[in-house]
Amino acid sequence: MMRPCRIVPLVLAVMLSWAPLASSQAAPGPAPATVVGEFHDQLLAAMKRAGTENAKQRFDTLSPAVDKAFDLERMIRVAGGSQWESAEPAQRATLLAAFRRLSIATYASQFDGYSGERFETVNDRPGPQDTVLVQTRIVGAGDTDAGLTYVMKETKSRWLIADILLDNSVSQLAVRRSEYRRILADSGIDGLVATLNRKTDELLAK
Repeated sequence: MMRPCRIVPLVLAVMLSWAPLASSQAAPGPAPATVVGEFHDQLLAAMKRAGTENAKQRFDTLSPAVDKAFDLERMIRVAGGSQWESAEPAQRATLLAAFRRLSIATYASQFDGYSGERFETVNDRPGPQDTVLVQTRIVGAGDTDAGLTYVMKETKSRWLIADILLDNSVSQLAVRRSEYRRILADSGIDGLVATLNRKTDELLAK
């Protein structure tokens, strides 16, 4: 029979051996609809400040929000296709940086004023390939609205935006993939990087 004086150290050892495992487990991140809602809050705030900020300032303001909400690496990986897969790490990093700049600059350019608009979350539901679809709409000041469905994918215990369906049907990522692959076929990754950076510079100059 094991003596009591040996049981206590043994129990403590078992408890301590479990402690690192328990503490290393990542806490669950925000729900998909919460991620989208928080991003919309940042967009709305930028729209309300548009009268006092230029496109470059809105770019700086929106950068953290886009980085937090979007899986930009997954998006450019899908858009880049086989050329992304065969690219060197340095090329991938350069292309990702250019894609990030253009993504943020597009929001900074498009959401450049406020006239009473608001964002509404309509619903969220399971989508294909382990995604969650968060259906939203932008309601304009004149009760006009546009539908946006966010395709959410879980990455490293976080739900991130992997695509946006414009008018709840047109895949933004599919449009980019078609455009980018034509450029990649003609001029490779360096040509795509140059094209994305040129478009970003044009948007931020407005």
